[in-house]
Amino acid sequence: MAAELHPRSGKLIGLSNSNRTAQRNQPVQEFNHGLVLSREPLRDRDVFTVRIDKKVNSWSGSIEIGVTALDPAALDFPSSATGLKGGSWIVSGCSVLKDGRSVLEEYGRDLDQLGEGDRVGIQRNGRGELHLWVNGQDCGTAASGLPSRLWAVVDLYGKCTQVTVVSCEPPPDTEGEEHEEEEEEREEEVAPASPGALMTEACRDHEDRTGALVLPTVPALAAVMNGSAEEAPEVTRGQSRPDKFPNNFESDTVLTEHQLFDVFNNAIVSLYRSEGEGGEDLGIGSDSSRGGTGSSNGARGAGGNDNGIGGGAEGGSSTNNSPSGSSGGTAGMSVGSGGMTTNDALLFHEKCGTLIKLSNNNKTAERRRPLDEFNNGVVMTNRPLRHNEMFEIRIDKLVDKWSGSIEIGVTTHNPNNLDYPATMTNLRSGTIMMSGCGILTNGKGTRREYCEFSLDELQEGDHIGLMRKASGALHFYINGIDQGVAANQTPGVVYGVVDLYGMAVKVTIVHNHNHSDRLRRNNAIMRALSPDVGRPRPALSLTPDPEAPDRLLFHPNCGQKAAIIGDGRTALRPHATDDFNHGVVLSNRPLHSNEVFQVRIDKMVDKWAGSIEIGVTTHNPAYLQLPSTMTNLRSGTWMMTGNGVMHNGTTILDEYGHNLDRLKAGDTVGVVRKDDGSLHFFVNGVPQGPAAWNVPPSVYAVVDLYGQAAQATIMDDMADLPPLPDDSSEGPMAMSPGSPCSVTGASAASDLRFHQLHGTNAVITNGGRTALRQNCRSEFNDAIVISNRCLRDGELFEIVIQKMVDRWSGSIEAGVTAIRPEELEFPNTMTDIDYDTWMLSGTAIMQDGNTMRNNYGCDLDSLSTGSRIGMMRTASGDLHYYINGVDQGVACTGLPPGKEVYAVIDLYGQCVQVSITSSSGPLDNSLCTSNITEKSFPIHSPGSVPMVAGVAHRLHNKHGKNVVLLGDGCQAVRVGGYAHGIVFSAKELKTDELFEVKINEVDEQWSGSLRIGLTTLQPPDLPSCPLSGLSPSLTQLRSKVTWLLAGSEVRRNGVLQRQNYACSLDRLTVGNRVGVKRCSDDTMHIFIDGEDMGPAATAVAKNVYAVLDLYGKVTALSIVSSTVVEDTESVKAPSLSSDSCSEGEEDTTPCENEPALVPMSMAFLENHGKNIQLSNQNLTAARVSSYNQGLLVTAQALPRQQLFQFQIDRLNSSWTSSLSLGVIGHSPDRLNFPSTACCLKRSVWLLQRDSVFHNSLKICENYGPNLDTCPEGTVLGVLVDANGCLHLYVNGMDQGVAAQDIPSPCHPLIDLYGQCEQVTIVTNHVPAVGAESSDVRCQGDMEKADMVDGIKESVCWTPPPEVNPNKTCEYQALCSRFKELLTLPDGYFNEDAKYNLCYCESCHKLRGDEAYYKRGEPPRDYALPFGWCRFALRIKPHCEVSNTFKKWHIAYHGTSVGSLRRALDHSQLLAAESSSVFSASPVKVEGHGSYGEPEENSAPEREIPRVRLSPTMRYSGLEVFAPKVQFRDPRSLRCHHAQVGFQVCVRPGSYKVGPQSLGVSESLDPRFSNTEIEWITKEKGGTLLYGLLIRVE
Repeated sequence: MAAELHPRSGKLIGLSNSNRTAQRNQPVQEFNHGLVLSREPLRDRDVFTVRIDKKVNSWSGSIEIGVTALDPAALDFPSSATGLKGGSWIVSGCSVLKDGRSVLEEYGRDLDQLGEGDRVGIQRNGRGELHLWVNGQDCGTAASGLPSRLWAVVDLYGKCTQVTVVSCEPPPDTEGEEHEEEEEEREEEVAPASPGALMTEACRDHEDRTGALVLPTVPALAAVMNGSAEEAPEVTRGQSRPDKFPNNFESDTVLTEHQLFDVFNNAIVSLYRSEGEGGEDLGIGSDSSRGGTGSSNGARGAGGNDNGIGGGAEGGSSTNNSPSGSSGGTAGMSVGSGGMTTNDALLFHEKCGTLIKLSNNNKTAERRRPLDEFNNGVVMTNRPLRHNEMFEIRIDKLVDKWSGSIEIGVTTHNPNNLDYPATMTNLRSGTIMMSGCGILTNGKGTRREYCEFSLDELQEGDHIGLMRKASGALHFYINGIDQGVAANQTPGVVYGVVDLYGMAVKVTIVHNHNHSDRLRRNNAIMRALSPDVGRPRPALSLTPDPEAPDRLLFHPNCGQKAAIIGDGRTALRPHATDDFNHGVVLSNRPLHSNEVFQVRIDKMVDKWAGSIEIGVTTHNPAYLQLPSTMTNLRSGTWMMTGNGVMHNGTTILDEYGHNLDRLKAGDTVGVVRKDDGSLHFFVNGVPQGPAAWNVPPSVYAVVDLYGQAAQATIMDDMADLPPLPDDSSEGPMAMSPGSPCSVTGASAASDLRFHQLHGTNAVITNGGRTALRQNCRSEFNDAIVISNRCLRDGELFEIVIQKMVDRWSGSIEAGVTAIRPEELEFPNTMTDIDYDTWMLSGTAIMQDGNTMRNNYGCDLDSLSTGSRIGMMRTASGDLHYYINGVDQGVACTGLPPGKEVYAVIDLYGQCVQVSITSSSGPLDNSLCTSNITEKSFPIHSPGSVPMVAGVAHRLHNKHGKNVVLLGDGCQAVRVGGYAHGIVFSAKELKTDELFEVKINEVDEQWSGSLRIGLTTLQPPDLPSCPLSGLSPSLTQLRSKVTWLLAGSEVRRNGVLQRQNYACSLDRLTVGNRVGVKRCSDDTMHIFIDGEDMGPAATAVAKNVYAVLDLYGKVTALSIVSSTVVEDTESVKAPSLSSDSCSEGEEDTTPCENEPALVPMSMAFLENHGKNIQLSNQNLTAARVSSYNQGLLVTAQALPRQQLFQFQIDRLNSSWTSSLSLGVIGHSPDRLNFPSTACCLKRSVWLLQRDSVFHNSLKICENYGPNLDTCPEGTVLGVLVDANGCLHLYVNGMDQGVAAQDIPSPCHPLIDLYGQCEQVTIVTNHVPAVGAESSDVRCQGDMEKADMVDGIKESVCWTPPPEVNPNKTCEYQALCSRFKELLTLPDGYFNEDAKYNLCYCESCHKLRGDEAYYKRGEPPRDYALPFGWCRFALRIKPHCEVSNTFKKWHIAYHGTSVGSLRRALDHSQLLAAESSSVFSASPVKVEGHGSYGEPEENSAPEREIPRVRLSPTMRYSGLEVFAPKVQFRDPRSLRCHHAQVGFQVCVRPGSYKVGPQSLGVSESLDPRFSNTEIEWITKEKGGTLLYGLLIRVE
């Protein structure tokens, strides 16, 4: 066949070189219409190869190649190859398309990455298969079943503009093709199978119709658990059922799943015992080793008879004749593992990421400073991986601070030569990584859903492995289970790589030849295969009881946060107030036709949105990897959720029946599949009608204990239902009010878990938070568990007893040990340890096994289920125990201070199961020795207004996260840090009612003191405690109007109102009393030790709460006042409006209780995302849980020309990303909202980050500011103009057209995602925006004095200082740290931080800054210093009073770091002869202040320097004027380069405009010509320093 192109081609193609070269015309203007075909049809095995000659970078996409059955002589050429139909197969990028539809997503090389000179070919082989060839390498089969008559197709698309045909002939190695394929198949046969996959598939493929499992023989199980490829046949994922079973599996024994696990477990234990005793127990011949077992003949890793496991190394020898102790077995092991020997062990390479610390002979890697840094944790293997060699690691330590976790993969880069990146996904060549549940190749996502496991959800103790097969396929293994092929054509020489990213802190390489590692690995495999490990099981019986009733129970394999109790009839979420999902439970068997599965809701919690969901699934619970919620499952599942029905995660019925979210404790829900295949649901016994049809038989019932639903019990006729719990509103782990930690957040102890190392009979579940003793009725000891990390001083470790048995004497023992878990040889009981251990056993305190003290004060043997035990070491070395939150006093002293101690629990005797409570975490040491032990009774302040005795005041249970309330709400203690100590009165204060407290404790290490005031914030409207969203200090509480006294300053919403009001609160100490009162004349009065300090603030609203801040040195207080008992006639009705805005104060927000009208009143629609809660007459929306399910729309359509605005009220920095907003073009009344707005794909326009999306497709980038950077208080808005164009407004500034052709009507749409948790519609009057509005004026039309850098309080917005300290610009923070390194006096800088402005891209877009402004008289242009950060300088008082300087012009001056101080000292740019640091050059003095020639009688000439200025920092910021200096950031320890300069005011007429003096030819600034970009001044006093500018690279 001739290697030529057909003369007919796409309309932009030009052919040359005898039709061998094709070129796309107009390659920069056009990207398609570049199709060419081969002149003749392809012959079988011929590879039609072209070379890429030219590429351009104007477009995305590149060459596409394939075959088509269409004759080019009669073809109507489409614009691109993917438009070919009628039998066409095209490879585009790394996808294969047939007739324009994708048939293979991840295939071969990415054609878009090929460069000029690369060769690409297409081939149809003799078997009708399509192959792609890249640079002579076959990429494998792309498609099969191709017809015989095909033409080659090449599309010069996008970047590819010219190709040349180089050949059309069979590849040189075609003759060996069949032989090679046979060899590959044989290699796949002997590739090592993962034990988990083998066990799972073997059991799954031998499952009979009754649900029982066929048990492999014990030797076969031993082979499985040893993980050797030579000892068991491979059963890969997705493999079909084999025709016959291997000889080493017997099918005559039938066991249930629980019985299988026990035999499985015993087989492992017996195997290890037999290894230590010579192997006789299992019939493993003593003349064999791991390479060959027994005397059977070996054949490719599978046993030849029933007496052994047989098989040699890869391929196997025919016999095993090695004598005992010979090298035959060792050789088998060596070859099976790729030839690895103990002298060439796989370790971590010495060279690693900057934060990595290696230990354990380079087997263990740990990231330093895990709570401060989340990356720079890359480690690689010390040598390349061999074919079929397993590289496996164990996760040793995780932290809960970050998102994301471990990533693992392979790379071709040699670690000796690699410059390690911060994260491995930043590497753009030779790297394949598994991240989350997807695969990234060279940093680009190539497979989104590679497997069901996500690396981000793995726990400590889990195992991750990878293997490059001899065929080039890369496989990943999780807990020993093969996840399938992740990538094909993996290079031959690759290194293993692990990225300790985010949560992942410490890992260890697991070697299969290491006995202890293998034991732990098999435990992990068992946990993966049988999630119900450790739960009580029925007695082992090889013959199932035919008389046993076929009861419907819950299957023991349940969600991560769920538990099964009550003999399988009850399911619950034990920590329902901490977690809202992972509560999926399934029935233990399929439902029969017409069998009703019904459950009763036992317990509810009111913390979350959403509730129980029920349905059916075809998935067997024994093998299902349970999702977080059942509606996430995308196959074989029907669920009723809310009042809708979903099939495979998609809503099929919107308004089906009774809303399940409204059910209460005691209500019932049920489901039934009828004979006709229809599915019906029941609510309280009432049928809701058919919900689905054609549901297959043999479906399992599903209950999802989601959100509010905490516990449910199956209803049947075989047993009476247990009574409902006494308190259905609280979870089973509710804390007692008296607990000193009952209100501390779970986040305080989120990293406290049980260590994966433990006693023989102990089992760790529930992500490391629960420990239990298995075989509790036959074993009473060997169940010691230890904390995963050492306890900090003052940190409480608390557990709750969840299960006990009455079989034994004695019970739980608890204490601490200084022995590290890795060094502890776990004894039978912890009191057997004779060093560095302190334990409480019964009432006895024991040290190192010896009794130190009896009758301690609590008896652990007398505790029952539900009791809580805590222990804490103080900084002074005292050990305290807590029982149900009550401190039992000092148990012992003398624990070595500063030495690490770990918490120890011995699950002994009667105690079977415990869980770590959310109360674990830091406690203040003062709680152990606090003098706040007596109850504080309300007293009257002498000198205060006499009041009628009433009920003692109380503090509200909503408070700052570091506060603990004691004494029934009469006392407050700050238990950590110096902030987050805000508390409120329990009720609104009545008029003339005094709220007074006494200071009980101070800590002099802190500065600052108690703050007190009044607020309109309603504490009941706040989310549940702990309040992570509440401001850290009272001065930053600005979501509602707040008046306060801090020190001696009175502030309103943080703004100073009055100084030197009274004696400073900073001077108060223990015993002083402070009170606050709202008087009848609407003034706030402060009382100190009973003395009225007079009115502190006026125009105070009527409905206010007292608010206090335990800030700085004040750590504890108690209430000493009581409520006023008033006549009912004198009680006034709450005011609907209050004059809460101070007179004369400029406040852009309306008074809190006076909503104004808009042209059309807008409110949020009642139909919204499931995590949304509306309030304030549907004007305020808050996301009450999780990070998504926060979609909102307005109830009213948005009229044309009307601006809809809302304010961001609250952000939570725990999440990433933030809100998005836009419009939706259809009615939202019956819309079923997805989890995020980007899932809406019909008539939706969305603004997200700095991009615009239409129906989830990005249509515009770099539009407006990045919405993820908007701080609290930002006002965002959308407007559709008269032409149907969508506009975004940020703080009233129009960001321009975002999208066009918006339909009418449309509704505003908001997604409260990630950080954004609450918004409120802005209801003050905003006129319609349009060209005809007479009130709108352009920027250039403003008065000359209106703008200073675009900043004027009523014209342009600047972020209020410290609105949200956690949401600051990182660039501004970096510049600020450099400024601190300069050690410049604070007196030079303006105290008001609002004048410090960052001009990075995000900040200036967020403010809506223009690039240029005018200033002065006459007006003159100047440019904003984009890329710099300005720190405002203090202006001299005489200048501040005078407005003359506002008539000056703005300019910039670049200088050196060494010159800053001298310029600041003189408050101007000096023209000093002795220094050239001011970019000064000498100039002659000229008479009379002119720039002309000196007159005849002028003064004698003298040389003085002149100062260069410029209206743009693009000139003044050049390095010749502003030299760069290098510095190390004290926070990140990274090196940066910095420049400095000044923003100055220049008096008009004092300078001369001239050309640039650097000799540059290109334009430096588009607004300013190079002939007038430099200003020169010589007049002293002609410049005024306005701001210090800093730029950091």
